[in-house]
Amino acid sequence: MNDENQGGNATVKKQKTSWHRLLAKLLEIVLSPLDIDVQPDVSVMTDPPEADILLLRRNTPQWTANQRAFLPDGIRESEASRILIEFKCTQSFNEEALAQAVGYDFFYKQAKKLPQTDVQTVLLSAIKPRSDTLIYLGYQPTEYPGVYRSENPITRKVLLLSLNELSNEPYNIWIKCFASQKKAKKQALKQMKELDLTSIANELKWLISGLMELWFGTTLGEQKMTIEFTPEEVTEFGKQLGDIWLADLTVDDMLARFERKEVLSHFKPKPEEVLPYFKPEIIEDYLKQLKRQPK
Repeated sequence: MNDENQGGNATVKKQKTSWHRLLAKLLEIVLSPLDIDVQPDVSVMTDPPEADILLLRRNTPQWTANQRAFLPDGIRESEASRILIEFKCTQSFNEEALAQAVGYDFFYKQAKKLPQTDVQTVLLSAIKPRSDTLIYLGYQPTEYPGVYRSENPITRKVLLLSLNELSNEPYNIWIKCFASQKKAKKQALKQMKELDLTSIANELKWLISGLMELWFGTTLGEQKMTIEFTPEEVTEFGKQLGDIWLADLTVDDMLARFERKEVLSHFKPKPEEVLPYFKPEIIEDYLKQLKRQPK
């Protein structure tokens, strides 16, 4: 852990589900291989208040095409090297939320002695903002669905993303799965499951499975509304669901999931492991056939 997290709210409180930490965990799995640091609970001042802030910081001179392929609309167009994200999962976009984001933007730049162009502060709203609130706070839609900007000199530093309204482009699904509307969540999670995630990590599959069960499943019954989860617990829960599902499969069911060539490529037995299964006369006939073959 580097200096970005020192002095921050590093302790995860067990009495509430930290949704921004679940979002940070998913982004960490996806973005870390692309030279992008993902840090939750970032300190924005010397004596910071409790804040659901996370930071995306690239380790490359510029955002690369591979990095932008996993960044959502609004963020992927930014040239700033650090993306400061305030995630509102259960609170609607309002004057208080905007004031907090503006404050975090100012104090973070001041504490780190950074120029304005180095930081883009983003307010993620899981709940669709009300039209009258957008008008009152001076935010207008952009060319990208779900992305809002303000021309006000003070609030224009904060970009607003409405997760429910983001398009279904692949680069949006990583954060859109935290939208408040079930339809938007399900569509994003469905797209994730259809991707070839092997190159990323099994951990991502487990986290997705855990999130799907947390939001839509029945395994937890009525308890899922009262149990509080950490990212590690959601990931482990998803892994357990996968283990349970695999345990119920027959050998034929398991083999049917793979092409024959793929199965055979992993089957490289030693001669001494195979010979006991062949009768001597079969081996003798095979050797005779080899001798008869033209050299």
